[in-house]
Amino acid sequence: MLTHDTIYHFVGIKGSGMSALALIIHDSGYKVQGSDISKYFFTQQELEKKHIKMMEFNPDNIHEGLTIIAGNAFGDDHPELVKARELNLPIYRYHDFLGSLINHFTSIAVTGSHGKTSTTGMLSHTLKHLAPINYLIGDGTGFGSLSAEYFALEACEYRRHFLAYQPDYAIVTNIDFDHPDYYHSIEDVFDAFQTFANQAKKGIVAWGEDQYLPSLKANVPVYYYGLSDTNDFYAQNIEKTTEGANFDVYRQGEFLGHFSIPTYGQHNILNALAVIAVLTLEGFKAEEIAQNIATFGGVKRRFSVKQLHDLTIIDDYAHHPSEIIATIDAAKQKYPNHKVVAVFQPHTFTRTVALLDDFARALNMADEVHLVDIFHSAREMDGSVSIQDLANKIEGSVEIISAEHLSPLMDYKDEVLLFMGAGDIDLLARQFEAAYSQNFGNNL
Repeated sequence: MLTHDTIYHFVGIKGSGMSALALIIHDSGYKVQGSDISKYFFTQQELEKKHIKMMEFNPDNIHEGLTIIAGNAFGDDHPELVKARELNLPIYRYHDFLGSLINHFTSIAVTGSHGKTSTTGMLSHTLKHLAPINYLIGDGTGFGSLSAEYFALEACEYRRHFLAYQPDYAIVTNIDFDHPDYYHSIEDVFDAFQTFANQAKKGIVAWGEDQYLPSLKANVPVYYYGLSDTNDFYAQNIEKTTEGANFDVYRQGEFLGHFSIPTYGQHNILNALAVIAVLTLEGFKAEEIAQNIATFGGVKRRFSVKQLHDLTIIDDYAHHPSEIIATIDAAKQKYPNHKVVAVFQPHTFTRTVALLDDFARALNMADEVHLVDIFHSAREMDGSVSIQDLANKIEGSVEIISAEHLSPLMDYKDEVLLFMGAGDIDLLARQFEAAYSQNFGNNL
């Protein structure tokens, strides 16, 4: 599929999946470049390290000799895509290109409403020590190897894009109602996952305690994981500590091995079980899996911890009520003697209004809550809900903060500040860090 006779030009190269795919193709020895807006995104750091050429959007970027890979955030009327069609250049959508690429490897696609990125990261980290692999993670991380035998990838269900993939194995972490701008019901969401399950070629590894996944039908074996011994793979003797978690894993009643992970929250134990299950099915030994999964340090913007003087700052991508609950649970496990303060930025108006009560219940798990205005994306610039509507449903006093109004956070000392959201709240976190450090220095 790949050829050295072309340059692969990525329209929207800073997108998380796009940047990861660009890195894979570059690492595999092919010519890569791309275009995007000038605004800085955390995904561009690795592209810059690899000296991959990035330009601002401009139809003049498009010329003969290019193969175009288009990000799904951009319509066919994008000026670069219009120019590419005028020149009769080959154009592929991101998910279609990736779907064709993985057919050349033993592929493991990780999907689910929540936990895709963390599970793909854990799988990629563990498997890369056991066999040559390519991997594509939703935090913008991608790696390609000329000798790759496996391809681990994150498979996003948004707009059913993951139906472009026919993986050997599918890990399905859970099913929940999300993306209300596209899916109209939980039944619609389940239908998409059911269709995807029918495309797996070797097996499916799914969470057995999910409300919907036990009803999954497939043309290949479905192996369930969870905490109950009714699952094919299950964990027992779980010990959660401030260093992570330790547990024993059994396969259909037979002891498989003892495992330790340096990550937090029950959801990460379940993520580990999914990884252990699929690698066991591929014939890897429990001892080898245990040795390498124990060194997994997490992925970008997923419970990323930084110490700032007397404060602990955590940056996390959590943008759905279920993810907020999991992230607060993880913070309380790691920091049991500290107050956990949630600083949350909702992502998309449709998700906020559809799940307003659920967001409030999830945020009430934190000791204190601050809110940031709803993120305005290219997908949605406005809606029928405001950030004050969410604030009104949360228990206790809630203050809305911004880059111009960070003072409510300045008085915290020795607490855990948990910045959560899928928009640009990571930028706000960095602005707060700079302001807090300056204020800390001025008060020495």
